Amino acid sequence: MNKLTLAVGSAVLLASCATAPEPQSAPAAAPLSLPLPPPAQRQAAAPAPAPAPVPKRCDATVTFQNEEVFAFMKSELTPAAKTRLDRDVIAKLVTCSQIEAVVIEGHTDRMGSHKYNQKLSERRAESVKAHLVSKGTDGDKIETLGMGKTVPAKFCPDIKGRSELIACLAPNRRAIVSIKGPGR
Repeated sequence: MNKLTLAVGSAVLLASCATAPEPQSAPAAAPLSLPLPPPAQRQAAAPAPAPAPVPKRCDATVTFQNEEVFAFMKSELTPAAKTRLDRDVIAKLVTCSQIEAVVIEGHTDRMGSHKYNQKLSERRAESVKAHLVSKGTDGDKIETLGMGKTVPAKFCPDIKGRSELIACLAPNRRAIVSIKGPGR
């Protein structure tokens, strides 16, 4: 009987604990404000350390597109493309203390087979690389990628005429040059 009484008493005690409301805590007392010591006794606060300077980068991405770079079905750079490469890429490379990488992507429009466009995009990237190397850029730091027709910049679904379609798809015939490296 003692064990039964003890078990029932324990169950009642546990049940009453489970349903008993938690005691309310007293509201927090407002912090005491102490008077400031006289100015002569105050210690001068040390200035906060200056944030570490953010290292300069010469990172950039330049996109060359339309007839500015490549004519339809061609991989040779136009004179306008060479001028722009000199102005926007070579000039940026000069601001690098070290060139970590230059990545050149060649792109085509959708006209033609996948195999043809892949090779054309590779030749386009290589022609940009050849120009950069001719201007003194280390060819070992340059990676070229042929993207073929896989990443179009513009879609022209409603154009039926070939010459209009070629003109509409011009933004897809492009090269993208990405530069990575610390600045001077």
